Amino acid sequence: MNKVLVVVYSYTGTSRKVADLLCSQQRWPMAEIVEIRPRAGAFGSFRCLLDSVFRRHPSIRYEGPRAKSFDAVVLVSPIWGQRLAGPMRSFVGTRRNHLPDVAVISVMGGRGAPNAVAEVSQLIGRAPILDVAFTTHEVDNGSFATRLEAFGTAVRKAEGPQSTVRPADLSPQAA
Repeated sequence: MNKVLVVVYSYTGTSRKVADLLCSQQRWPMAEIVEIRPRAGAFGSFRCLLDSVFRRHPSIRYEGPRAKSFDAVVLVSPIWGQRLAGPMRSFVGTRRNHLPDVAVISVMGGRGAPNAVAEVSQLIGRAPILDVAFTTHEVDNGSFATRLEAFGTAVRKAEGPQSTVRPADLSPQAA
């Protein structure tokens, strides 16, 4: 059995809703990223935008098990200003050397998921094994659930036991 950890940061609760359902569907444990300096009101929202524009790394606290003891980590994060949310950037940046295979779930108003996946790739020095994006509208109306379950199944299969392919198996003369 493969071991997968879901790590979530959620400012409004929307990303948390996605992570909760994924953990329920797949029976995976969840860890959470919490900001040291909470955001509140209009200034908090403005800080979100500033963190994205300047790619800042706000101070965070991680509440969960050690990621390196898992086969894979699924990162669930909002998109701010078409970029990865600052607290998730902080988590990935400080733990890049301790992260196993990574999959990415982006929750966005409309755009920016490819930018977040590219940023995660740049921070960890390799591409995520899988990624998917959901709009806040899909999460609010529940239409994301089937795609989320398919994503979880794909992560499980990507991390499951795989048979080794020998070069002779690929050769047309092997038949």
